[in-house]
Amino acid sequence: MRHLPAFFALNGKSVLVAGGTAQAAQRICILLDAGASVTASAPSFDAAFDDLRRRGGIDWRAGWPGAGDIAHATMLFVATGDRARDADLAAVARGARVPVNVTDRPDISDFIMPAVVDRGDVVVGISTGGTSPVLARLVRARIESVLPARLADLAAFAAGFRDSARTLIGDTTARRRFWERVLDGPIGQLVLAGRERTARAAMLRALNRPAASAPPRGAVAIVGAGPGDPDLLTLRALHVLQQADVVLYDELAGRDVLAFARRDAEQIYVGKQKANHSRSQDEINALMATLAGAGKRVVRLKGGDPFVFGRGGEELDYLRRHSIDAMVVPGITAALACGASAGIPLTHRDHASAVTFVTGHLKNGEPAADWQALAKGGQTIVVYMGLSAAPVVRDRLLGAGLARSVPVAIIENGARPDQRVSIGTLGELDGLAKRHAGGGPALMIIGNVAALADAAVIPALAEAS
Repeated sequence: MRHLPAFFALNGKSVLVAGGTAQAAQRICILLDAGASVTASAPSFDAAFDDLRRRGGIDWRAGWPGAGDIAHATMLFVATGDRARDADLAAVARGARVPVNVTDRPDISDFIMPAVVDRGDVVVGISTGGTSPVLARLVRARIESVLPARLADLAAFAAGFRDSARTLIGDTTARRRFWERVLDGPIGQLVLAGRERTARAAMLRALNRPAASAPPRGAVAIVGAGPGDPDLLTLRALHVLQQADVVLYDELAGRDVLAFARRDAEQIYVGKQKANHSRSQDEINALMATLAGAGKRVVRLKGGDPFVFGRGGEELDYLRRHSIDAMVVPGITAALACGASAGIPLTHRDHASAVTFVTGHLKNGEPAADWQALAKGGQTIVVYMGLSAAPVVRDRLLGAGLARSVPVAIIENGARPDQRVSIGTLGELDGLAKRHAGGGPALMIIGNVAALADAAVIPALAEAS
């Protein structure tokens, strides 16, 4: 983030706009909407200002502003159409410590102007750091299409009950959850539908209900974060993350996914790497129960899917036995994400009618697997967490009768920008695994489908490895 998003209170403040161009006129329109007292200064003004002259509320000055004019302004907008003059005026503003924005010149601006979605008191600003105004407008159009037209009415409705809610619901957490139920529930829908009278009656009933001020009840959501690409996070996972008071996350969850949590949510790392556990599973279970018992909404964020080698079943069982409300939000498991990102279908009518997920974690020096069953043809074998066990996996499958020539793929950091892929045969599995030693999380796909890896992607990735 190169620019700090901020909203200025300009109502009644003196703002100076230097320039008679169409860009300057656009700036003035926005400033007037924000309640600013605008002074427009230029030797001449083009036709874009005709409507503004009829609108009124602008102090017109002939000529370029001087140092004294700039020094008395709250902020300065420059759009003269002359790059040298723009730079000179910006330098004067900086000397007077007046924030300045120069149209299409982020390099000499103190702040930039975002694309704006305006819903009354609800305002969304979209910025690309000045690099692509067109992209900012495209993003604005997407947001415009999903925000309700009466969103400003909902904000005003909430403002009208804010003091009452604060008085009746003293606990901060309980009050926040109350507002979440109102704004994201039936009352909010009534307001957005234009039925404000009905919504007000429902709001009064909700405020006076004893449950509104009751101490908040904690709960745990065991959430699959997918492979770490935030675009592959499910909508339900996003919704739960944004409501969480505490997020317990592991090594595979991905920092980009954590960015979607509430900014004031506490984040606690509880990752478990090979021979390096920050907390034991028993400690994680107890921590979840303690936090939920204190009224917190807890998200246990796991890479992939919680129920596929994620110990989510153990955690859910523990929470149920301790009478903690719990839910599971599935995620895209590594096998699906890695296969898709490398162009490898896990099943295929001509090559594999079944797929088996196997953990590569060694127990007594041996992965727990039925090698004879796995060596049968017409299926795909996906080995999780199996790099260190690659020699054992190879030898057991060969010993069970699987051919050395069977295609295999190793996908590291699947579906992430730093993804690396190696393609070979079962006989080469140990050597392929060594290419990825010390890297990110990796997954092995064994079977004829591995030969179908995307030819346009694999050569470049193999070269990078």
